[in-house]
Amino acid sequence: MSNVFEGYERQYCELSANLSKKCTAATALNGEQKKQKVSEIKAGIDEAEALIRKMDLEARSLQPNIKGVLLAKLREYKSDLNNLKSEIKKIVSGNLNPSARDELLESGMADAMTASADQRTRLMMSTERLNKTGERVKDSRRTMLETEELGVSILQDLHSQRQSLLHAHNTVIFSVSCL
Repeated sequence: MSNVFEGYERQYCELSANLSKKCTAATALNGEQKKQKVSEIKAGIDEAEALIRKMDLEARSLQPNIKGVLLAKLREYKSDLNNLKSEIKKIVSGNLNPSARDELLESGMADAMTASADQRTRLMMSTERLNKTGERVKDSRRTMLETEELGVSILQDLHSQRQSLLHAHNTVIFSVSCL
């Protein structure tokens, strides 16, 4: 293994252990002390990321048989660092005091109420339009049925007139043939 990689690894392990302790301590703090501890932890995380990048570059420059082992270690270190990042996010998100949280919730509720009223108004308007459209469809259907009945009546009249004309035609032909 590379001495350079081992040096970076040793620094990272010490830094990681130190950051874990600081995270544990930060959960017990409040106010300005907590903010200060969080900023220290974030700076340490940045430093740890830089060390991981250096270890990655060093590992990739080595022979393939050693490189595989070192890259596996790096994946573990990256996972460890991601755990630290998520822990610091939890600490920061738990940093809201109850009154600030209540204010956020109240403003969210006011926005939700306004949005709900707007949605209700739009829904009522849409329902009214739908009802009017339904009435127009019913009127159109009624007109269509009346028109259809009228058409049937006209066709029946035309049929009876045709029958009358055919009967008259046959009578005329019979009369002419008799003469």
